[in-house]
Amino acid sequence: MMKKIFYFNLIFILLISVSQGQTFKTNVSKRGTTAATFLSIGQSARAVGMGSAFVGVVNDVSSIYWNPAGLTKADGGQILVDHTKWIAGIEYNFFAVSYNIGDLGAVGVSFIGSNIGDMRVTTIDEPWGTGEIFSATDMAISIAYALQLTDRFAIGFNPKFIYQGIWKMSASSFAIDMGVQYVTPFDDAILAMSISNFGTEMRLLGQSNLVLYDPDPYTTGNNNKIPAYLETQDWALPLTFRVGVAYNPVKSENHKLTLAFDALHPSDDYESVNIGFEYGFQDFLFLRAGYKSLFLDDSEESYALGFGLKQNLMGNVAIKVDYAYQDFGRLNNIQKFSLTVSF
Repeated sequence: MMKKIFYFNLIFILLISVSQGQTFKTNVSKRGTTAATFLSIGQSARAVGMGSAFVGVVNDVSSIYWNPAGLTKADGGQILVDHTKWIAGIEYNFFAVSYNIGDLGAVGVSFIGSNIGDMRVTTIDEPWGTGEIFSATDMAISIAYALQLTDRFAIGFNPKFIYQGIWKMSASSFAIDMGVQYVTPFDDAILAMSISNFGTEMRLLGQSNLVLYDPDPYTTGNNNKIPAYLETQDWALPLTFRVGVAYNPVKSENHKLTLAFDALHPSDDYESVNIGFEYGFQDFLFLRAGYKSLFLDDSEESYALGFGLKQNLMGNVAIKVDYAYQDFGRLNNIQKFSLTVSF
């Protein structure tokens, strides 16, 4: 009884602190000061449909992105294919596979890639194009491992390689995600925490750094085409700390309701809160809604909606299709489509 009271108080203090908003506020946002910002784009239509309040909820293959500890709750093998229609016509694809090996833990791999499309090279002298074509690439590859240390506590790790390239320049980095999930004695509510993109800095290097420089453009007769390299700087990854609570107030054979609450502390923005819910009917139809970036001033992100359908096939094979819509204010909206196969 004393343990239940302690954990209830812990969760209650967390919820009250986050609901005040200002408890997590700082005076410095550092917006626009990190590289590889595509790492902050949420993966899985299920998660985005819940307002990205997912660090405690996650119990499937998408745990690789949100909280690798959740892989321990993904039974058997799972495959996820996710497509994001991002702003400005940019698209991202996410692919993940996981397998639960019982007492030995759970393993998974994931891949995130961009589809930005080709663009014309333009200059001041040739604003309509020089005839050359260039593109930009975002990519991340990871290998995750999670272990159920006790019947209530799980921990997970997700090392990854990150790459960005644009025309003749590129940058790379190594990082790791870490997370924990704890099933509390308070009606099995889940308390979870994760830290994402803890790694090395990135610096763009390549042939585009090489330029021809005139050290004295006001003097004639000197060498005005001296080879020189433009200096670029190191940029940190978008480090993000999440703490969240997930609770099932309704859980029966036909109905299941999940409430989720996440607080975020990013390295490149102010602190904010995500809230969301998921209602499941007979493990077949799922309805979701949420609100992202609560208490975050000047944010274009707000409400999110989503739904999913799950169909069990022969044996233990199941297919699930999910869709999510998120409002982006002046930037219109984003849409996500996910296909999950469990076996």
